Parts: sequence; C-alpha cells; structure tokens
Amino acid sequence: MSHSIRKIIFPLGGMGTRLLPATKSVAKEMLPILDIPLLQYAIDEAVNSGFEELIFVTGTNRSVLEDYLSPSPKLNTLLEEKGKQGLLNKLHEILPPSIKATFVDQPDPKGLGHAVWCAREHVAGENFAVILTDDLIVSETPCLKQMIEALQPNMNAVVAAMEVADADVNKYGIFDTNHQDGRCSYACDIVEKPSPTNAPSRLAAVGRYILTPAVLNAIESLKPGAGGEIQLTDAIAASTNDHSLCAYRFEGTRYDCGSKEGILEATLSLALEDENLKAIVEKVVASRKAA
Repeated sequence: MSHSIRKIIFPLGGMGTRLLPATKSVAKEMLPILDIPLLQYAIDEAVNSGFEELIFVTGTNRSVLEDYLSPSPKLNTLLEEKGKQGLLNKLHEILPPSIKATFVDQPDPKGLGHAVWCAREHVAGENFAVILTDDLIVSETPCLKQMIEALQPNMNAVVAAMEVADADVNKYGIFDTNHQDGRCSYACDIVEKPSPTNAPSRLAAVGRYILTPAVLNAIESLKPGAGGEIQLTDAIAASTNDHSLCAYRFEGTRYDCGSKEGILEATLSLALEDENLKAIVEKVVASRKAA
C-alpha cells in the first residue's frame, strides 16, 4: 500500500566519537565516501523516496550544514567562468529547489529519541520518517521507498532491519519477532542494546524509520534508557503491539559509516563500481601482493 509521507527527520547532533580526531572539527555527516558527503547520500535517498521537507536536527554543527545546503554565488560564478558545467550541476543537485529544508536545534545530545522529540512541532499529527546519515544503504530502489510501500494501516512503525552477528547485538536495537510476511517480520518488542545472552533474536534495527504520531507521543513520557539517553527504540516498543511493528528486511547493502571500518568498506565497494577507480584499487592490491 502506498502512503504519502512528506517529512523526514535527520538527527545530526551526535558527537561522532568513534571517528575522532576527524570529527573534532568536521561533522561526521560531512565525511565523504569518495567525493560525496554522507549527508548527501541521505538527502538523495530521501528526495528519491518522495519526501518534500527535510528536517535537520542539529547541535553545534548547524552553520556548517547551512553553508553546505545553501547556494554559493561566488563558487557558482567561478565554475561558470571556467566552463565546469558538470561540477556546477552537482552543486545545484545538493538540495533541489522544490525541497524544503528546516533546521531545529538540539541543545544537548540526549539520544535519538530526544532528537526526534526536538522536531515534534514540525511533524505533529503526520506520519514521518527518520534517517541516520551514518547508515549508508546502497540499493536499486531507495530503502526508504521500499519501507513506505510496506507500511500498512495497522502499523505504527516500519523499521529497517538486518541480521547481525552475536558479537554485535549489544550495538543495536534487537527485535522480538513472532512471524514473517515477505520482507516484513512482525515484532512484539524491540530491545535496545541487549547482551547476546538476553537478546530476543539477531534481527537488528538500522538507521531508517517510518513512524506514526503514536511513536512521537510515546517519547513524551519516556525515561532515559540504555546509555542514559532517550532511546527511539523504547518509544517504538511502548507504542506498538504484535502486529503494528514491522521489522523490514530491506533489499540492498548497508555500511556502518559511523566507524572507520564501515567508511573504508563503503569507499572500496563504491570505488569498485567506477572503472577508473576500480583500476586504482586493483593496482594497489596487486602491488601489495607483489611486495
């Protein structure tokens, strides 16, 4: 069933501590995979999934993000004078003129649930989405678009899901599922960062959420959860039942770009899809083998 969901929240107030020292002065969402910032991959996915308003929840990095998303007349003129139309087109595509950008402050990074709560006035009464920029998902059909198509009237939440190794369950929200219908596993609960012995499954939530006002309302009464933060997964668990939470096993490949290992894997994988860059990667690998 197709649903019109217009607004999507980008929580961007995190400190990016796993990527220090780079993130001491560079917002983690601005770190590039090849020549494209992680933020741009997320924007492109949202736009290509039909969203009309992008809500950026920011901390101290707001000015950097506003500069990136705003036109740069001086740079545009320079590129025009040098005849670099291809680069100029890329700048125009950063944020299409038909898309509305809204900025919301998150004074203190109190968790993902708190970031969503900070944007409550902009999504009140509507279904909305949340995207985490450090989860890069490469797929033929945008992951968010897949999830929107999976949303049914009885659902309060559709959350992107994937199987993870035993050693990694304590890094994720883990679903307690009861039955599966196609790519959707219906879940009766989601537990934030359990130990492997207490985890109800190995099916983990990753950074894409389609949510209804019921989830937003639940955040209001939440107490701090795992890590002393207001957890979005706790709000989802509090507002759903056996048939209203869909753990959606998306089509595509996900890269955890909140870690240097994930950034490296994503960079190499995307480089191998470009013939010129693929030749460079193969050259480096060959030279290492010969050494």
